[in-house]
Amino acid sequence: MGQHVIKMPDIGEGIAEVELVEWHVQAGDEVVEDQILADVMTDKATVQVPSPVHGKVLALGGKVGEVMAVGAELIRLQVEGKGNAPAAKAVDAASSSEQTQGGDSRTRAPEPAPTPRATASSEARSDSGGGPSAGSSDSGAGRVIFMPAAQAVSAVSAPARKPGEKPLASPAVRKRAWDLGIELQYVAGSGAAGRITHADLDEHLARGPAGPTSLRPAGGLAPRDDVQEIPVIGLRRKIAEKMQESKRRIPHFTYVEEIDVTELEALRLRLNERWGGERGKLTILPLLARAMVLALRDFPQINARYDDEAGAVTRYGAVHLGMAAQTESGLMVPVIRHAEALDLWACASEITRLATAARSGRASRDELTGSTITLTSLGALGGIVSTPVINHPEVAIVGVNRIVERPMIVGGAIVARKVMNLSSSFDHRVVDGMHAAQFIQQVRGLLECPAMLFVE
Repeated sequence: MGQHVIKMPDIGEGIAEVELVEWHVQAGDEVVEDQILADVMTDKATVQVPSPVHGKVLALGGKVGEVMAVGAELIRLQVEGKGNAPAAKAVDAASSSEQTQGGDSRTRAPEPAPTPRATASSEARSDSGGGPSAGSSDSGAGRVIFMPAAQAVSAVSAPARKPGEKPLASPAVRKRAWDLGIELQYVAGSGAAGRITHADLDEHLARGPAGPTSLRPAGGLAPRDDVQEIPVIGLRRKIAEKMQESKRRIPHFTYVEEIDVTELEALRLRLNERWGGERGKLTILPLLARAMVLALRDFPQINARYDDEAGAVTRYGAVHLGMAAQTESGLMVPVIRHAEALDLWACASEITRLATAARSGRASRDELTGSTITLTSLGALGGIVSTPVINHPEVAIVGVNRIVERPMIVGGAIVARKVMNLSSSFDHRVVDGMHAAQFIQQVRGLLECPAMLFVE
């Protein structure tokens, strides 16, 4: 038997280090060729690393959330034959648990690495610690289980391992434990290196409640002292860094305007009634995108990017419209390329395609970069007013608030009208307040008289 070391692959594009965001295997697992071993992240793209060989996992080379250099040891396998690891550097299986906890991110000489598989960063599993957007690992760290009283049978008075020691278990065992309301930290493992098995779950359930956790005041009310510590890793870390960078570098100012969209909504319904079956249904977003494209012709300084280091503004003729989309892993901004060349239905189709790709984890890196201005909407949750954060290095973002129906005075009569606010933020280094207001007023004019959207 020999040992095979899989090193952190070279993702390309000059990237020297990546973040380890999820392990799909643990020490002691048997793996087969092409089985996914880990997810690593660069920028906003998650890359899946497959195994090039069959073997048994001896040691993991890093912890979730750790930033590792390209060429560092990612994982060590026991394989048939000689393997690729020199005997002097081999580690035995008995030390695998310690390697799993401590990690080893030392850079070694580059060697052929498995071909990474890129997906969007929303591939992060929603059952990871801290909830669907935490992007954390399968270790269960930072997770707090909220169980109904009927499931409290799984709680015990003392943990089955030392504080800070992470429970080892396969994904199937972890899912079963989650479904049963069992916190793995309190389950003793009988497998190799303390690994928890299905039999351990059965034994844990059979023991029943124990200790003070089974004592509840009458009526089901009890004081709570639980605390969640959620590691900020993966996409969640990238979002945090991006937002911090935007607020640190860009002097924001927000301009809010009320828009009467009664006629726009009537037009949208008529278009859907006439062509919705063959061309697809329209939402308000393609209409708003069209209004922005037309208004930007007169305000090119708003369809731009600001280079802080060079002190230069780059204006774009093409409108590459970023569409902020919420995914299980966090906020992503897929880009509609050349929105100025798309009609309403082509724009609507592209919005749907990109949002679906982002939420399902299939958006490519190119589809998530290169926007020149961003449109963001929370739909029915849009609120009355918002203060959207500019997508650095852009200089403007247009935010859509919800549509409400309320009485307004039109021609001296009180009538019901559909009203929506636009809350838009601008980079005050590049965009003057007057120009920002004029831009939004032009967008408003187009939306309140929607026939103008089709006049060149």
